[in-house]
Amino acid sequence: MDPAAPPAPAIAGAALAHDSARLHVTGEAAYTDDLPEPRGTLYAALGCSPVAHGRLRGVDLAAVRAAADVVDAIVAADLPCANDVGPIVDDDPILAAGVVQFAGQPVCAVLARSLPAARAAARLARYDIEPLPAILTIDAARQAESWVLPPAHLARGDAAAALRRAPHRRSGTFASGGQDHFYLEGQVSLALPQEDGGMLLHCSTQHPGEVQHRVAAALGVAEHRVTVVCRRMGGGFGGKETQMSQFACIAALFARRSGCAVKLRLDRDDDMTMTGKRHAFRYDYDVGFDDEGRILGLDLTLSSRCGFSADLSGPINDRAMFHADNCYWLPDVALHSYRCRTHTVSDTAFRGFGGPQGMFAIEAVIDEIARTLGRDPLDVRRANLYGTSERNVTPYGMTIEDNVAPQLIDRLEQSSDYRARRRAIAQWNRASPVLKRGIALTPVKFGISFTATHYNQAGALLHLYSDGSLTLNHGGTEMGQGLFTKVAQVVAQELGVSLVRIGVSASDTSKVPNASPTAASSGSDLNGMAAQDAARKLKRVLARFAADRHGVGADAVVFADDEIRIGAQRLPFAELARAAYRARVPLSATGFYATPKIDYDRRTLTGRPFYYFAYGAAVAEVVVDTLTGETRLLAVDILHDAGTSLNPAIDRGQVEGGFLQGYGWLTMEALWWNDDGVLRTHSPSTYKIPTAREWPPRFAVEFFDRPNREETIHRSKAVGEPPLMLALSAFHAIRDALAGASPGGAAPPLDAPATPEAILRAIGALGDDPLPLPVAPP
Repeated sequence: MDPAAPPAPAIAGAALAHDSARLHVTGEAAYTDDLPEPRGTLYAALGCSPVAHGRLRGVDLAAVRAAADVVDAIVAADLPCANDVGPIVDDDPILAAGVVQFAGQPVCAVLARSLPAARAAARLARYDIEPLPAILTIDAARQAESWVLPPAHLARGDAAAALRRAPHRRSGTFASGGQDHFYLEGQVSLALPQEDGGMLLHCSTQHPGEVQHRVAAALGVAEHRVTVVCRRMGGGFGGKETQMSQFACIAALFARRSGCAVKLRLDRDDDMTMTGKRHAFRYDYDVGFDDEGRILGLDLTLSSRCGFSADLSGPINDRAMFHADNCYWLPDVALHSYRCRTHTVSDTAFRGFGGPQGMFAIEAVIDEIARTLGRDPLDVRRANLYGTSERNVTPYGMTIEDNVAPQLIDRLEQSSDYRARRRAIAQWNRASPVLKRGIALTPVKFGISFTATHYNQAGALLHLYSDGSLTLNHGGTEMGQGLFTKVAQVVAQELGVSLVRIGVSASDTSKVPNASPTAASSGSDLNGMAAQDAARKLKRVLARFAADRHGVGADAVVFADDEIRIGAQRLPFAELARAAYRARVPLSATGFYATPKIDYDRRTLTGRPFYYFAYGAAVAEVVVDTLTGETRLLAVDILHDAGTSLNPAIDRGQVEGGFLQGYGWLTMEALWWNDDGVLRTHSPSTYKIPTAREWPPRFAVEFFDRPNREETIHRSKAVGEPPLMLALSAFHAIRDALAGASPGGAAPPLDAPATPEAILRAIGALGDDPLPLPVAPP
């Protein structure tokens, strides 16, 4: 090779395909349910409470045990040890005991020789339940002061005094609904008993370590006796962070009792009924502002439906409070958070982890201010933006050091031609009596780090084989987001080898212990840094070996292009690996990383909970049919801050997918429980998610190419969750279109999701019958 030849392009930062892309499209990618089943594998199913709340006086399993091919059936009394899978609070039973707390709560479990037999038998269970009053809504929980955790409050300044002094003042109530994760692969666990009381589980989980801990507690064994493995998931979105533990425990308990491999896989209806959702919120606000729309005082109450147990509702609601500012300076503010206990399934982590709900609140308040003053909502948003050297401290006391929101908004306003489009839309609406268009530009500021500070750590394990190939293992899990690809790119860049040399093995609790969940958009930040640390350790060992052989200093050894260079000498990387092996040089390294700078006091809700912020902004344009309430997304322009992207192709996919998932939450994904507390939207026939039909004719994504000011992996920024909140632009574009249907441009009282029914209700509330409405059936 010519010594003067230019270096090969960097692997970290290259737009490379997902490592499993070919396997995904050919059907060769193996998920948990695809794994070969050992001979004699048995199958589990669950019997569930038919009522939302009641005293469980007994369970009759006679018909269950008599059913064909049934091997075993258990209730809570049959569990040998801990009957709990609560991740923070011990209030989440594996099987209900003494009381049932939501319709669909598992009460018994059945083991059979086939999956159809297990499911059929589970339906034969008979329950003696004394009905008790059920709290099903946020309003009912507030009235009863029913909480899963104590209310929390956060204040700066004197909001009450600021409200009294403000030239303008508005108050109101609005709401955002929940959302089902609707991952393509449902909850599934395969438990295989091992020698001497051990247990191996293959699970579709974002947190193998949590499953390991919960299964060990349920079996009454030390954690090292339980190994949890996950090669990939068919989607997670937060729904497999804590929810898998319950099903893994049941599979493991049956495997222990039977001595056979046991698989537990939920069908779609049971999955949607038994597993938690995104938290629904009710918001009550009182805001004071000046003639320019600048917020002078804000009192904001966020009340969430948490379900029957705490699950992760504490940190989720904390994060909602931390994102109730979004990009805006709130000088005098009082935030109140009520974590409501209801007799519904316990809501849980979902992409954004409370951040979307907090942003929804402040963006709705901003829009209300703009409509009140008759101003462009973008101008009101600009007037309230955080500053850079002043007006730059959040209500929880964190100084914002990397505020790029003003520049990002400026650039997107110009590139999207926002002002001209708004004028054209106003003119179009004047000539169109039924179809109304709307446009909105909304920003995003999302904090990156776990608010549970101890989770901000990661480990990695790297092996080099004598042929020059490597195996990488880390604590992160792959759910389609491309984490394994990005982390492999980091290692390839560090060692100067091609990506094909690196194989990434399944997440495995026996290889990297105590791993944090793959959540909070921190997968690449944490695991990339840990893998880089392992690669650098291995690289130092190899460099010293090569330097000693050639009589030079270690700093003279260069790793690049699948070889090492020592001056004019070239040695293929595989030859170096073989020589190092023969010389008995250790060819394995571990890596570790702990996020610096974060310091957060949960008791006072103050400090620095986030290492940095990821920013973005979107312009969305919609058209609304005011006779049917139907909407169509016409165009989306996004400018997203990914720092120096580790993989622009994968990051683009995350931006596009995140936006569309957020669009589903805000416009169509409506969860509905009947008056008895039974979830009726429990299948694709009753629960609508976005499809290709919702994709607009134009969807433009650009990256705000600016390195992260913090020392993250290759100065990149997290990109998993922040794009979801860009869909707030579409919701406010719908509000803008509905305002165009009102003679005075009034703000319509629109809750999320903005389904056709919700839109028709909003139009009806505009008053004076501005548009003809269809007559409701009797």
